[in-house]
Formats: sequence, C-alpha cells, structure tokens
Amino acid sequence: MPELRTETMTVNMGPQHPSTHGVLRLVLTLDGETIRSAAPTIGFLHTGIEKTAEQKKWQQVIPLVERMDYLSAQSNSIAYCMSVEKLLGLEIPQRVKDIRVLIAELQRINSHLVWLGTHGMEVGAVSVMLYCFRERELLLNLNERLAGFRLFPSFQRVGGLREDLPREYLSEVKTFLDRLVGKMAEYEDLLTKNEIYIERTKNVGVVTKEDAVRFSLVGPIARAAGVSYDVRKAFPYNGYETYDFTVPVQSAGDVYSRYLVRVAEMRQSISICNQALKRIKPYGEYAVADPRITPPPKDRVYTEMEALIQHFLVYSQGFTVPAGEAYVPVEGPRGEQGFTVISDGSNRPWRIKSRAPSLLACQALEKMIVGGLIADVIAVIGSIDVVMGDVDR
Repeated sequence: MPELRTETMTVNMGPQHPSTHGVLRLVLTLDGETIRSAAPTIGFLHTGIEKTAEQKKWQQVIPLVERMDYLSAQSNSIAYCMSVEKLLGLEIPQRVKDIRVLIAELQRINSHLVWLGTHGMEVGAVSVMLYCFRERELLLNLNERLAGFRLFPSFQRVGGLREDLPREYLSEVKTFLDRLVGKMAEYEDLLTKNEIYIERTKNVGVVTKEDAVRFSLVGPIARAAGVSYDVRKAFPYNGYETYDFTVPVQSAGDVYSRYLVRVAEMRQSISICNQALKRIKPYGEYAVADPRITPPPKDRVYTEMEALIQHFLVYSQGFTVPAGEAYVPVEGPRGEQGFTVISDGSNRPWRIKSRAPSLLACQALEKMIVGGLIADVIAVIGSIDVVMGDVDR
C-alpha cells in the first residue's frame, strides 16, 4: 500500500472576510482542514484616534473614544470621563453615578445582543440573529430618546452628563427590561440545548485558566476559563459595591462556556438595571456644580451676562486639567476597559492611551485555533467578540 503523503497550504483569511468581525487578517497553514499554524495580523483599520485626541479639548475627546469600540461606546466614554475627573479631583453626584451604572449595563446588554446574534448566525443559527436584533433595535431607540443618537450618544461629560434624563425615559427602560426577561428564554431555547450548536462549540477554541492569565485575557473570555476577575467587584466604581449581583464563571474555557457566561451576564445586567431604576429620581443633579467645568443652564445664558460669558468660555476655551496621570478602569462588555490620561496642565490632553480588551483577545487567537478545523475558526473568532476599532486605535 503506497504511503499517504500530504502537503500543507497557506491561505489568507481576511482582512475582508465577513466572519473576522472587521479587518482582521489570519495567515493560516492548513493540512487538509486542520490548522497547523496561525498568524493574526492587525493594523488594517488604524484610526489614529489616540493621536487625534491630543489635538482636542478635554470634552471633545468623548465622541472619539466612543468610536474605538463602537459596541461599547458609553462604557468607553464613562471610563474616559472618570479618569479625567480623577485628575480634576471632582466628586460626582450620586445620582449621576447611578445613571452611569444604568447606562453602562444597558450598553453591556446591547453589545451582548449583537454578539449573540452574529455569533449564532455564523455557526448556522440564523434565527438567533433576527431575535437578538429585534431587542437591540429597542435599545437603540432608548439611546435616541436619551441623546438623539442611536449608536454614539455622547451623553457623558467630564463632570457628569450632557443634560438631565428625558421625560418618561426611566419608565421606558423599565418596560424594555420587563420585555427582555421573557426574550432571554427564547434565545436560550434556540441554543443552549441545541445539539448542532453544542457540537459546533463544545471543546472548541479552548483556553485554560493558566493561559487566560498568561495572555492577560479579561471579561467573558477569562471568566469562561475560570478567572473570576471583574472590575466591578475588584475595583468598585460608581457605587457598584452597593449593588447585588454575581459574576458568572465557567471552567471549560471553550466557545460554549463563553456563550453561557455572556447570557448569564445579560441576566445580571437586567437585575442591576432594575436596582438602579429604583434609586434614580426622575429629576435632579446631572453634573457637578463647578462653573469651570459645567456650562450654566440655558435659561440663565439667555438672561444673565455672567452666565453668557461663562458659557462662551467653557465651549470656546474648554478647561484646564492639573498636570498628572490617571487611570480608572471599568468593566466593559469585553472586559477591563480603561484610559491612561496624561495632562501637562493645559486645556488639551498630552497623551491618551486605551487599554483595549479586544487587542489582548487577538493575541490569544493562535493558541485557540491551532490544531482545530478551519470551520472552527469562525466559531472561535465569534466567541471572543473582538471589535477591530478597539484593536487598531
């Protein structure tokens, strides 16, 4: 019987592949359908946002950081604002903190819905995408009610919020959350015990607890491997230590475990949102009462010369931030997200550096996919939930 000989083949997957979730290029060496080596290549989407931020006044950076991870816009802006507020030494009103908690958890649900829908579609469960985007539309409607924009609300400000919450906004959020509880059961009915989905995801893209720590993985990827790290518990901010919630953890570290973790996180976010709704009064403080940072109310601008001058100065010159460096992390949908903010004492940042969880996830891709099948690459990339705007900054 003749000896069976095989040859390897090198192929490019991406950077224009619909399943790479952006312009990610994988150089794969294949032996049949088995992956022998993989080299993730990034840099195709470089936006230069971090450098551009150096030319902007402090408040003008907010729309930029929201566009890094476009599925975590408001978590990004909250992290940035908190770092600048630390440099300024501002004490934010508790009502603002509770509103930020509510907004951040709605953002987490929004991001996980997009992840669940696209991931399900890529492994063959097209119905899941239609179900998830149905609820995501309602969340985008809430963003539109909040600030007039659906994807990038830019509602956060250094020192608080852009304005107070719209009338009936809290009741609309409550209506959405009550609806989502029932819909969560629909998502799980479609996937959790689906034999085809389990076959595509169990024991696929495995990351051990040790590797998760070694690669500095965070968020659902790390928690699916047994690492219980969550910024909201480890370094509480915005009063998270006063909220009742648990951190979902699995141990297998595969694609299926990441699915279980994110679904459980959505349920925890619903609970946190409901707790925040009970604390937030319909009207009240929405920013610090510091005339250097916060512009006066419009009714005063129209009637008082001092208020008009203050308004002009805040918007034309901005404000100066004491020289120094600060980093305040938050738990975004993809894990620890934070901004190192360095000030030289002027009205513009000297340097802004993002800690991007998606970048760290990309470096672990090789470990996850080598030895598996090329069909599994799609499931693995979907399960790590990378946003390339978060990688190429």
